[in-house]
Amino acid sequence: MSSSAAPAAGVEGSGLWTRAFAALYDPLLWLGEKAGMGARRRDLLSRARGRTVELGSGTGLNLGYYPDGLDELILTEPEAAMRTRLTRRLRSSRHRARVLDAPAEQLPFADGTVDTVVSTLVLCTVDDPDPVLREIGRVLRPGGRLLFLEHVRSASPRLSRWQDRLAGPWRRFAEGCHCNRDTLELIRTSGLNLEDVQEMSWRGMPPIVRPLITGVAVKRDI
Repeated sequence: MSSSAAPAAGVEGSGLWTRAFAALYDPLLWLGEKAGMGARRRDLLSRARGRTVELGSGTGLNLGYYPDGLDELILTEPEAAMRTRLTRRLRSSRHRARVLDAPAEQLPFADGTVDTVVSTLVLCTVDDPDPVLREIGRVLRPGGRLLFLEHVRSASPRLSRWQDRLAGPWRRFAEGCHCNRDTLELIRTSGLNLEDVQEMSWRGMPPIVRPLITGVAVKRDI
């Protein structure tokens, strides 16, 4: 794998709650990780190949699950407070990677130069997922794959109503997370070919974020 971690960034650009949320992120997800999310990350990331770019890497919870032998691993994270924790985790990891300050809407890679893009709990958080999905399609090589693990809008009318009611407060608490976003439909209409999609429940977490999807979407060969 290529290169080492970039120097840790400062957090001057992060607000008070953003810094607090970054510090609380791992403890808030701890039960959900132990109750099955960690295993789901491992299963998904075992499929990563070649030059791999992770979107919104956060504190680096995916880092321990990447396979050996990747050509390159690049971890993007635009939030300074999260990026500081990500860089710290990377220093104690067996993996080597680059950490980049880059939003998912503007990836600093040439067209068709990435083999694998990873998105875990990211498409719910961006303001508008459509430009992100277009950017993923731009940087992927023909036949390249998006590996995704996202919480989504529930198929249950009762739970989806609660997601709608609580969407505003949850978004403020969870730093922009849209608990009621129909992410699977957005991926389906993005031009990527969906493969092996599974629906499951995020045990150990609040009901409004329990519905999960995981799977692979492939860029069509030209």
